[in-house]
Amino acid sequence: MSGLGGLNKSANGVVIGLVQLQLPVVRTPDELAAQTRRIVDLVGKARRNQGTMDLVVFPEYSLHGLSMDTSPDIMCTLDGPEVAAFRKACIDNTIWGCFSIMEANPDGNPYNSGLIIDDTGAIRLYYRKMHPWVPVEPWEPGNIGVPVCDGPNGSKLALIICHDGMLPEMAREAAYKGAEIIIRTAGYTAPIRHAWRITNQANAFCNLAYTASVCMCGSDGTFDSMGEGMFCSFDGTVMVEGGGRVDEIITCELRPDLVREARTGWGVENNIYQLYHRGYVAVKGGAQDFPYTYMQDMATGNYKLPWSDKVQVVDGTSCGFTAPVRAYKGIESHPLVPHIPAMAPREPDELTTPA
Repeated sequence: MSGLGGLNKSANGVVIGLVQLQLPVVRTPDELAAQTRRIVDLVGKARRNQGTMDLVVFPEYSLHGLSMDTSPDIMCTLDGPEVAAFRKACIDNTIWGCFSIMEANPDGNPYNSGLIIDDTGAIRLYYRKMHPWVPVEPWEPGNIGVPVCDGPNGSKLALIICHDGMLPEMAREAAYKGAEIIIRTAGYTAPIRHAWRITNQANAFCNLAYTASVCMCGSDGTFDSMGEGMFCSFDGTVMVEGGGRVDEIITCELRPDLVREARTGWGVENNIYQLYHRGYVAVKGGAQDFPYTYMQDMATGNYKLPWSDKVQVVDGTSCGFTAPVRAYKGIESHPLVPHIPAMAPREPDELTTPA
């Protein structure tokens, strides 16, 4: 299936390269500009590395490093020079690219955003990280949903970021919207190694999707990111796996046509279909109900764990961040993310404040 990492690309294949990028230190606008140039150079390396490559993927934090610095002078915008440079690199090298930025937010904390840019320089997918890694990360929670876009060679792509992949609902949402390849970019460090592997595999198998996942790599003098680019097949097996070599590009050929075949042809373990058609052997069409209490409670604003009142870490003060006072503003529409469902935010006085 992988054809020696995509060297022998099939007519139906999509070849992806995962860049185990050296973890940078970025504190100033000049360092941000230098790191932008470095990423652009690696887009060129990806094209030279493999002529069959369709999409090159850079990890979360590839532009900013792991400092969690929210200084306005190193935040990015969609119309800023960093994104412009990424768009030009994709055009110049005739390749799609997936990039990470920390994006200025005029209404609050910056967003942790991801972009997929096609080989004409068009932004095909724009995503704001839904689940920042609390209490460590200060980023505003994403409010534009989990978008899916058309990718190279007729594929359907989704992007989730780091801790997003630890919540099974994220990959399920991406697959529900049609994603055949779920990209996961991360800055994870070595203690997360086991969870990284098993969630990449589970997200693939439970949703009959490929997962293509990569972390930052190497040390910045404080943190040790782990690299470990990984491709998982829709049956949950690991197809190709990288180690900890800095700037290595891990490649694999994926076959979205086989995902489509499995999703329509499998009986046993077609889990994403059977979620809403459970027991169709016994009852016509299966049970098409909504039996999950936690989902019902989320929809009505009544989500509460039996141990909620005992949870001790409920903000970022343990990691040096000031306790927030703003309420979440809710889902918003964005021109780069069509078909966002309308949902009014809950009023602040309806929010449950932990004791």
